[in-house]
Amino acid sequence: MSVYLSRLEQLRSAMQQAQVDAYVVFSSDPHLSEYLPDYYQGRAWLSGFEGSAGSLVVTADFAGLWTDSRYWVQAETDLQDSGFELMRWGDGHTPEMVDWVAAHLPVGQTVAFDGQVVALSQSQTWQKMADQSGLTLDQNVDLLAPIWPNRPELPCAPLFVHEPPFCQRHVSDNLQAVRSQMQQLGAQTHLISSLDDLAWLFNLRGSDVAYNPVFLAHALISQDKATLFIDQRKITAQVAHYLYQQNIEVQPYSSLAEALAELSDSTTLLVNPSAVTVGVLAAAKQVQLIQAANPSTLLKACKNQAEIAQVRQTMAQDGAALCEFFAWFEQTVLTRAVTELEVDEQITAARARRPHFISPSFGTIAAFGPNGAMPHYQATPDSYSEITGDGLLLIDSGGQYAGGTTDITRVVPVGTPTAEQKKDYTLVLKGMISLSMAVFAKGVTGQQLDVVARMPLWQAGLDFGHGTGHGVGYFLNVHEGPQSISWRTRPGAQPQPLQLGMITSNEPGLYRANQWGIRIENLIVCVPHLRNEFAELYAFETLTLCPIDTRCIDPMVLTMAEVQWLNQYHQEVYVRLAPLVSGEALAWLEQRTQPLATTNCSN
Repeated sequence: MSVYLSRLEQLRSAMQQAQVDAYVVFSSDPHLSEYLPDYYQGRAWLSGFEGSAGSLVVTADFAGLWTDSRYWVQAETDLQDSGFELMRWGDGHTPEMVDWVAAHLPVGQTVAFDGQVVALSQSQTWQKMADQSGLTLDQNVDLLAPIWPNRPELPCAPLFVHEPPFCQRHVSDNLQAVRSQMQQLGAQTHLISSLDDLAWLFNLRGSDVAYNPVFLAHALISQDKATLFIDQRKITAQVAHYLYQQNIEVQPYSSLAEALAELSDSTTLLVNPSAVTVGVLAAAKQVQLIQAANPSTLLKACKNQAEIAQVRQTMAQDGAALCEFFAWFEQTVLTRAVTELEVDEQITAARARRPHFISPSFGTIAAFGPNGAMPHYQATPDSYSEITGDGLLLIDSGGQYAGGTTDITRVVPVGTPTAEQKKDYTLVLKGMISLSMAVFAKGVTGQQLDVVARMPLWQAGLDFGHGTGHGVGYFLNVHEGPQSISWRTRPGAQPQPLQLGMITSNEPGLYRANQWGIRIENLIVCVPHLRNEFAELYAFETLTLCPIDTRCIDPMVLTMAEVQWLNQYHQEVYVRLAPLVSGEALAWLEQRTQPLATTNCSN
């Protein structure tokens, strides 16, 4: 029996003792983070599935993992001999978890989960289903705790202050902006649990969560008081002095429940139902809830001009590191096979040589050949490929710098690309360029712009399953809201208009199962374009600086305008990066930024 089958049996035994008929394990923590501390990696521990997104439903005779198309191929491998069945969420045939439970549990049975890690909005959906289906919902059951020996400890790494010149906002200004919006909403107190909001609000950074410079904490904000609830072992003398200067009170992490319970029944408490868990909120029994987005989320997303200036400098350093890496790679792969793991090591080492580098911003995706068809493929010491022969190598990587967060994907040929690979690559590039060149009216959402990037693929009868773009933080989470570029939205979600200063990824792709994958990604920032009697128009400035490999391009598929955009982009890349590199890296940069001829394009 595999270790995962054994754990599944233990869970079912615990369910039987607790009189639970269906147990749900979500991939989340009390802060609803995308990347979880090891302590909250219960889904991976129970099922063996290592992807960053997915949840489990377990009954007496069924165990299923719901995950989206990014992870279907990976999940098929990870779930072998686990007892869990892959439920392909989003394929048009697989029901939502909540609908599956409603359809399969008889009236009177009990479904349970740990409300400490379930968003209030999600809890409300499950409660509505239970009421309509005649089921009992228990939202206060942690069945993993008693069966998970040697569970990892919660992290307690020290905090540090994000300081000038990289920090371009003052805590008092951040608090004033949040409090102003609280007043407009009629809220006396505001509970914040989302970690990137807290890091931004207080100009603090940590390392509790892999790749994201955040720390586990909650905060209560009123018009005259700000309290940070945190494991006080993380507070150094320097940070304690800083918080004292900013008039921020510090209380133990575990004291939040007591503080919430002390709020009077006349208190109006602002919470984002998608960013606060039902379990955390349970202590605030008497308050009047105001459910709305955290003001800090939108304030954080709109970078100011000083922050964007820092990001431009960071992008140049990141691009210079990539020049060094690609120069090394192209020389080395001619003489020996390079592994996908080496790509990760070398690209991280190149970034680490650059000033103000902190860490990768996510786990590097280095995927050769068929591995590239898995959008979130991750090589491991136990499973990786050698890069040799003919094929496409997809590299999606990024860095956390004191002056910004980077995220870039490039595809490079190894050996000789085929005509079909070139056509696919060029169609993806057309979509990326089309979005880069977009001009749009104030108020347009990312949902509306998504079609711009997909149109070249749709016209060829092709598509990709992930979103075209996500928000990116400023030395914060590489995936940041509230904006995104995707026509797919969760039920009830309100699309966010793009606003000036928002940094978003631009990353269309194409994936042919068991053959290759292509994704080309730059980061773009929303900037003013034109304002007249007809409209106020916005556009995008491309921030990422790194050549796009022209060896994979079929020029007959590009228009003259697209070739001109690419040539202008490469000219800027060369001008900005050449002073930062030398030797083989400079020679590689010169070679890869040579202009394409416009004589062979389609029109």
